[in-house]
Amino acid sequence: MTTERPWLAQYPAGVPAEIDVDEFPSIPAVLEQSIRQYGDRPAFTNMGKSLTYSEIDQLSRQFAAYLLGELKLKKGDRVAIMMPNCLQYPIATFGVLRAGLTVVNVNPMYTPRELKHQMVDSGASVILVLDNFAKTVQDVVADTPVRQVITTGLGDMLGFPKGAIVNFVLRNVKKMVPDYDIPSAVRFRDTLTLGRLHELPEISITHDDIAFLQYTGGTTGVAKGAMLTHRNLVANMQQAAAWVGSAVTPGKEVIVTALPLYHIFALTANGLVFMKFGAKNILITNPRDMPAFVKELKKEPFTAITGVNTLFNGLLNTPGFDQIDFSSLHTTLGGGMAVQRAVAERWKQVTGVTLIEAYGLTETSPAACINPMDLAEYNGAIGLPVPSTDACVKGEDGRQLAGGEVGELCIKGPQVMKGYWNRPEDTAASIDADGWLHTGDMAKMDEQGFFYIVDRKKDMILVSGFNVYPNEIEDVIAMMPGVLEVAAVGVPDDKSGEAVKLVIVKKDPGLTADQVKAHARANLTGYKQPKHVEFRDELPKTNVGKILRRELRDPGPA
Repeated sequence: MTTERPWLAQYPAGVPAEIDVDEFPSIPAVLEQSIRQYGDRPAFTNMGKSLTYSEIDQLSRQFAAYLLGELKLKKGDRVAIMMPNCLQYPIATFGVLRAGLTVVNVNPMYTPRELKHQMVDSGASVILVLDNFAKTVQDVVADTPVRQVITTGLGDMLGFPKGAIVNFVLRNVKKMVPDYDIPSAVRFRDTLTLGRLHELPEISITHDDIAFLQYTGGTTGVAKGAMLTHRNLVANMQQAAAWVGSAVTPGKEVIVTALPLYHIFALTANGLVFMKFGAKNILITNPRDMPAFVKELKKEPFTAITGVNTLFNGLLNTPGFDQIDFSSLHTTLGGGMAVQRAVAERWKQVTGVTLIEAYGLTETSPAACINPMDLAEYNGAIGLPVPSTDACVKGEDGRQLAGGEVGELCIKGPQVMKGYWNRPEDTAASIDADGWLHTGDMAKMDEQGFFYIVDRKKDMILVSGFNVYPNEIEDVIAMMPGVLEVAAVGVPDDKSGEAVKLVIVKKDPGLTADQVKAHARANLTGYKQPKHVEFRDELPKTNVGKILRRELRDPGPA
């Protein structure tokens, strides 16, 4: 650890400089404490149905027993979970972890190409998928190591008759479940029944065991699995809990979870930290349906909400949001992408609560810096390093720079990942010999120890808080016979923060923007698809032929 930590003087009262990483050996140990303390309290609520901590205990044990007893999985095996926020998610995730296995979170919107890469790379032997996305699994499962597919309908945990109605409407009225045929698939509810037939053995889970393989592009285009150990997640839970603790009343919190739990921000902040506080997590399955989201928020007073800038902006621009009862709300945490000043100021005006900006990465489990919870007004900073965390700004030569100088933000602490799954070279490129994680973000630190992001070193595009890597987009578009050269860049976008813009040199003069967008739709998840396509005669390049993406970032025609 470095000796100078100017940020400690700015810590709010009661926040320790260090946390006890050894208090809990694993995530299940934290869960089990919450079950003992808050057994009868609702833990997760979705579509009006709640499960208590005791019910989560029982159901996750059944799922764990199924994985070990029926499927005979061995410690460290990978189980993929491909679903939006619904009650099955926490049951399955805690079940996998309690069985001593590793969760591989999968974005349910993935195309077959993206899913296949992740399944092959992770070596996942089981995948749990919502019916709506099972067709994608069907398309690639034969070419992956997956040997058991588990399927479930969105209504399956909602009880009768509600669950049956939800499933019927999704399949037959809204036509949101494409037909699929996976003959060997098992239903999620049946796995719970089968799990009851097996005793869940005592599993020794240690700090070094991998809890999650959380896929991210890191600083290059191919999605890589960040190995997040139980120590990493327990540490970040302890760090975030110590930070927000003064604002929280254990056993009384109600947190709105609109960001997907498969994303590291909601997974840790909502799913784990607030679980430690015995909170009730309100799971929003489709936050893009803003009118329905606002209707849900009117149902009961909530105390905390996390989100990305685009989510807060969307809520502020939805009729009826300003009529919600905000009297219980004390915490609004923004991360995943830069919070815009205009949005933060309007949020404070409408809700009376300061929008606190935080900063983190998949590789840091994710929280690295958070602003003080008692911050009176939005300040434009990403905050102070959380307890047991060091941060510094390094120059190109690897030297630590003085306050006020701009360089690459580097992080060191117990929440920094073990490395990238099966990619030692990538790990060595991102974590240096002294243990500093190089974030690829350009930053500066003021004399008080607050950090500010200035720009991104890498060419990553941030769409609604999701990382989009130009290399991946370019590889997909370059597959088109009519494309000679392509560059992908991010351009400012009012709705999503940034949008993908393609600049293409044609090989086929007849190539159209519509054809390019159709090809992208077939091969890329929604948020990775280009919003702008521009054709040019040539692309700007360096003297060694490297495309100069920064010269292409002017907003282009739609």
